[in-house]
Amino acid sequence: MIFCLCGGLIFTEVFHFSGNRVQTIFAKGKERTLLTGNARVVSDDNYITAHSIELFGKDNTYILCTGNVRLINTEKGIDVTCEKMFYDRKLKKSRMQGNAVMVDRENEIVVKGGFIEDNEEQEITIIQIGVRILKEDMVCRSEFARYLRKEEKLELSGMPIVHWKGDEYRASKIYIDLDKDEITLEGDVSGELTSEDEETSEQDKKTEEQEKPIDEPFKEEDNGNQSENQ
Repeated sequence: MIFCLCGGLIFTEVFHFSGNRVQTIFAKGKERTLLTGNARVVSDDNYITAHSIELFGKDNTYILCTGNVRLINTEKGIDVTCEKMFYDRKLKKSRMQGNAVMVDRENEIVVKGGFIEDNEEQEITIIQIGVRILKEDMVCRSEFARYLRKEEKLELSGMPIVHWKGDEYRASKIYIDLDKDEITLEGDVSGELTSEDEETSEQDKKTEEQEKPIDEPFKEEDNGNQSENQ
């Protein structure tokens, strides 16, 4: 079943929803629509799918999704997957939890966490619990992160660790400017930097080991046997 709804005069947005089963409650103060089985909500900005989706609040402002949730915003290049999501259509804010993953195709970065809160208008994302942020040549880990998508900046706290271009950084707080390739460390700073000479030396050792003749250890044994025979 496919339906089309419009918001009020102040907040107007045409969106479509569908599902294998649709249940609507019209009781005053309890108005809501429940979609189950291949549930889908499509608006001008977002394409949302889930096992079940509940629309409620004035003008169906709020959307609650559960089970295999996915949100795609083609305008901003955002693709989100999680187990549960709450979305406010008026404020353009979403809260995701349960193996939440956000792919920012525009900035080529992947954000993972137990909880993600995103503000579409301000382009600010908050990530908490087991945070993982992945980008080419960079892996970040922490318990809390703030991602400013428009400015391409990251703020990490909660035992943050950053592996960037072969180097490792640790501090109480870590700030990363993705656009300028800059990193700033604050509080209890430590790190491990890998120079080109060290990398070359390690590679040379590996090469020498690989090129070492296989029968070399047996030469000494053969010499020993010759001495005994003499």
